Amino acid sequence: MASSDQPSSPGTMAQLRQARERLDAKDLPGAIGIYDEILKTSAGDRADVLVSISGDLGSTGHVRQLIELVAPRYDASRHGAATGFNLLQAYIGAREPEPAQHILDILFGLNRPDLEERLFGFSNAISELLLSDSLGSPEMTTAAPEPGENTAKIGVATISKPVWYYGLEALADRILPAKGSKLRNVAFAQLALPGTGGKSYADVARAYGDVLRLSTALPAWFAEIFTFSPSYAPVAAVAYIEKPEGGREPMIFPAEWTTENLRHLVESGNTALDYIFTGAIRQHAGDYELVLRLWEVKKFRERKQFSLRWTPATVNAELDKLREQICLFMEWQPMPAGSGLNYPFPSAPRAWLDLLGVSLDLFVAEKILQRSQYVAPLGPARHAADAAAPHSALASLAWLTTEHRALLQQVELPEGGPELNSDPIVADAQDALAHG
Repeated sequence: MASSDQPSSPGTMAQLRQARERLDAKDLPGAIGIYDEILKTSAGDRADVLVSISGDLGSTGHVRQLIELVAPRYDASRHGAATGFNLLQAYIGAREPEPAQHILDILFGLNRPDLEERLFGFSNAISELLLSDSLGSPEMTTAAPEPGENTAKIGVATISKPVWYYGLEALADRILPAKGSKLRNVAFAQLALPGTGGKSYADVARAYGDVLRLSTALPAWFAEIFTFSPSYAPVAAVAYIEKPEGGREPMIFPAEWTTENLRHLVESGNTALDYIFTGAIRQHAGDYELVLRLWEVKKFRERKQFSLRWTPATVNAELDKLREQICLFMEWQPMPAGSGLNYPFPSAPRAWLDLLGVSLDLFVAEKILQRSQYVAPLGPARHAADAAAPHSALASLAWLTTEHRALLQQVELPEGGPELNSDPIVADAQDALAHG
């Protein structure tokens, strides 16, 4: 744990050294007595004193005493980040994720870019703790788990085509690009939502609705992008829970996927994956934070990390930067002209994610959950289609299949419909859906 480099008065420093000597001699009550004396004085509010006490107690394994002495006095604005890190470690060691999350939120609120990497690391540790407490260590498979067991299991659906494509298979040669045989296989996994452990899906949907939809829409978007590249065969991986009492519901990951999760995905799939993207997304005080990790499957090692922050005003620019960074690192190349549908990157990626997210909700509800109660409202998707469909055959197709699936599942649609693109493939898609 962190210790202080800041100066203290000789008397206080001597007391701190005496307390450490007591800890090393296994005399915890003696050390606590000295700390109590220090904390009753004005020195007890100094940053260097608190970080020294918390560091010494933590490094000698006395996390409960660290929490009891330091947590009530800690103020991040006065005492800095080092003591906060020590408190975080103590709460995690004591398996108390909720107060740990509170300290983490306070430290994120300091808006210190130099701390973000460590903070995301703590976020992952808290999420793993929440996941282990709420679900144990659930088995991850790419098929439905065996029924009849008394524990919840996780299944993962891998979607190998753009989610809006399904229903338009009759137009496959005009939509999907032709590719060669030597392809790199990449999976984009559903993102974790730190802080959601122990909460029901309904509660998460109410409190985290925006980031909940992005947790699946972002992987679907990246998989779509890599569909329209000659070198890749992508899939989007979306999880669900097989409940012991029967039935299924969407899975929410409060922790990022572990390497063991990745192994299950690789070993259970039909395709030998080369790369897997995992990550987490969170919202704090109006700011959004996203971290993505690229895993090389052959060695199960993290190859690259991408992170960004955005506000509603900057979201489109930041998402476009992220897309550029990922494409550059993965050496993404566009398909040659005339191979499948023209794929322009969306000028407003946030709106496109609204449309993709609803399309994915409907697909998962139909094919996996067989219940439409988990579909997000279609209003934002309709707004996205209103803006994009007149100018884009792809956006028109996405709206048509979304609308068609909503009608089949009796999901309420906004009145009217967007103006569609004049490309002949749009009219052919309408015909295919009407007679499919």
